[in-house]
Amino acid sequence: MIGLGIGSALIVAAALVAAGSLRVLREYERAVVFRLGRLRGARGPGPVLLLPLLDRMERVPLRTITLTIPPQEIITRDNVPARVNAVAYFRVVDPVRAIVEVEAYPVATSQIAQTTLRSVLGHADLDTLLAEREELNENLRAIIDEQTGPWGVKVTTVEIKDVEIPEAMQRAMARQAEAERERRAKIINAAGEHEAAQALADAAHILAGSPSALQLRYLQTLLELGGDQRTTVVFPLPIDLIAPFLQHPPAPRAPDVAPPVPAVPPPARTPGGAEPAAGNGSATTTRSP
Repeated sequence: MIGLGIGSALIVAAALVAAGSLRVLREYERAVVFRLGRLRGARGPGPVLLLPLLDRMERVPLRTITLTIPPQEIITRDNVPARVNAVAYFRVVDPVRAIVEVEAYPVATSQIAQTTLRSVLGHADLDTLLAEREELNENLRAIIDEQTGPWGVKVTTVEIKDVEIPEAMQRAMARQAEAERERRAKIINAAGEHEAAQALADAAHILAGSPSALQLRYLQTLLELGGDQRTTVVFPLPIDLIAPFLQHPPAPRAPDVAPPVPAVPPPARTPGGAEPAAGNGSATTTRSP
């Protein structure tokens, strides 16, 4: 009976030891095994058997990890204070180096990302920070990935999430944007007026060469004005339109006849037998010898 009890105890102990020595790793996990402090390599996925009291295992996930970079206070190259936060995505590509080369690789990656964010964005001006985010994101990713590469960590993406600037600077930028929009609107209006004036000049040139087209356009305008019965329009009527109706046939002219010559009465004789001289209503008297 005692031997049976001891045997049962040994079986139970062996089962417990075997259960404690067996590890099952998922597809996205790897195990870095140390035996008596020495590196044995990476294992997995699937079951991994460890020697009790001799082996120690570190689990390393291979999935992409999302790292939220805390907001960083920066001063841009043009001396504008700003508050920037970002997010980074990285994953482990070498489990052994991620455990052996660095302590707590997620924390180390976060610290590298924060310092790189302040350094890179501090060398950019505000306009670049707001307008060229893609280029800045790529620069951040390349620099962080270069520093985390020896740890077996691959940085895949870095994105700037938000840029906070002082309210005074926001108002100044709003005024600048409004002025720029007004400038563009004036340019567009001026271009439209220029095109309209050019079109009117071309139309006037065409109509000037064709009086009938000008009259047709005038009649078309009258038709458009007459379409609205609630509008009373007083307009002068061009004489060119009614000139044909005002023309009448000329009256017959009398034949050219010379005016009658008035009859001149014969001169009266004087008692002496002399005739009065004509001219200026005066008479000259002559005497005979």
